[in-house]
Amino acid sequence: MSYSTIIGLFHVAAYIRLSREDGDKEESDSVGNQRKLLLEYIRQKEDLKLYDIYIDDGYTGLNFNRPSFQRMLTDIDAKKINCVIVKDLSRIGRDHIETSRFLERVFPEMGVRFISVTDNIDSYQQAYDLILPIKNLFNEQYARDISKKVYTAMKTKQQAGEFIGAFASYGYKKSPTNKNKLVIDEPAAEVVRRIFSMYLEGYGKRTIASCLNAENIPCPSEYKRLNGENYSNCHRLDSTTYWTYSTIHTILQREIYTGCMVQGKIHQQMKGKARPVAQKDWIIVPDTHDAIIDKDTWNKVQHLLQRQHRDLGLTKNNSIFAGFLKCGDCGRAMAKKSFRRKSGVEYYFYCGTYQRHGKKYCTPHTIPSRVLEQIVLQDLKVIVRNIDNLQKIVEDQTKQFAVKKNSYEKQLAQLERELQRLKVQKKSVYRDYKEDLISREEFVEYHADYQEKENHLQKKIELLEHVQDKEPKHVFLENPWIRRLLELRDIETLDRDIVLEMIDSIIVYENHRIVIRYHFSDDLESLLPQYYAEEQKDGISS
Repeated sequence: MSYSTIIGLFHVAAYIRLSREDGDKEESDSVGNQRKLLLEYIRQKEDLKLYDIYIDDGYTGLNFNRPSFQRMLTDIDAKKINCVIVKDLSRIGRDHIETSRFLERVFPEMGVRFISVTDNIDSYQQAYDLILPIKNLFNEQYARDISKKVYTAMKTKQQAGEFIGAFASYGYKKSPTNKNKLVIDEPAAEVVRRIFSMYLEGYGKRTIASCLNAENIPCPSEYKRLNGENYSNCHRLDSTTYWTYSTIHTILQREIYTGCMVQGKIHQQMKGKARPVAQKDWIIVPDTHDAIIDKDTWNKVQHLLQRQHRDLGLTKNNSIFAGFLKCGDCGRAMAKKSFRRKSGVEYYFYCGTYQRHGKKYCTPHTIPSRVLEQIVLQDLKVIVRNIDNLQKIVEDQTKQFAVKKNSYEKQLAQLERELQRLKVQKKSVYRDYKEDLISREEFVEYHADYQEKENHLQKKIELLEHVQDKEPKHVFLENPWIRRLLELRDIETLDRDIVLEMIDSIIVYENHRIVIRYHFSDDLESLLPQYYAEEQKDGISS
């Protein structure tokens, strides 16, 4: 369709776009200014009639997959629009290839008149000229420059611990006086604390989600929307108004709840999709805002997240060992069953494979819950009884470590001095040769001798450094588990916190034999070998 065949009025799409690449302008004002300019232009033209206004606020010009732009193309294809008007060429886009394609091919082929007000371009009045590609190239380069400046400024703020983002993480809100500062949003923060607490108690992520849904507690996205925020998930989750396994998992992994600002996890390139950033390159700044979760709770949860964790039901009497017990033969998690006795309800642990598939696949590995608690408690008591000896051993090892460290450092320093002396002698021999003080044969002989000695010294240094690397790098007395054991001198009962803090896993074999693996087992084995020998005799190892 040519323009000459169009009869009557042009039905106009007023297209408006604004993004970060436009600098530090206030968005509302900029959008408002564009709207005012375009409407005034249309009002002055008798052959133009406004059909609709299409606004993409916050979308880059380097990507044409913008919602309002795509809606405008749909209306053009439906013959509702035959004229597009913009403030300037950069509003259409800043990718010069794609912009030129729309202006030189797509719009003319679809019989669409194009008007750029400030560029004084009207395809109905004059043909496209060579200046258009140049302007498009300029717009793209401008976008690149601004994008780089914006990224640099944003990264600088992130490194200073300032919050950069449209929406604060669930549990927080932006400070009314400083949009780059986070403050606790107490109603949401209380839900976050509850999620962490339930997970430590042994409840799985699906169970926690089900509990929150049953109580009609709004999920994070719905909570934001209910509080008037124009929040949107990805299209797949946009209509989701309930808690999910994924939501709980994400919350449990967010270090921001400890008062640490964690940003820079995603990098958005000018063209193409955003890509994740390696964790080592994240921008992490500690103590930038009030914590919702203390560091101790956070560390316990992260440890549990690294393990296979059963999703316990809400109606069950959860064990303090939930998620820690495994069959010593098939490796499956142990399951708990209850039995009514005259004395009351008793709980037993069985191999999960046996309970589900029978003795054909594994044996029961039955152990009463109270027996297991006593075994673990007594094992901890034995460790605690050795604390005095442990302290003495640690102090001795600390002294030995210091003596060895000092000896290694002295030996390395001596070898380094000898090496440097040899290098000076090599240079001296070379100068003598250059000044004809020695013959070439003498130079070759001296140089070979010095090189052999240098290689020998270098090997001795490398060997000593290797031996030094094998030595312990820490002082055991400073380990938190030793301090914690000192606090457990009078331990008489176990609870969930102690299990989480101390135990890595419990392997259950037949005949009540178990292997307890503590977080500190490697250190303990080297410090208290006699304890290990005694416990092996009793059928318990740790």
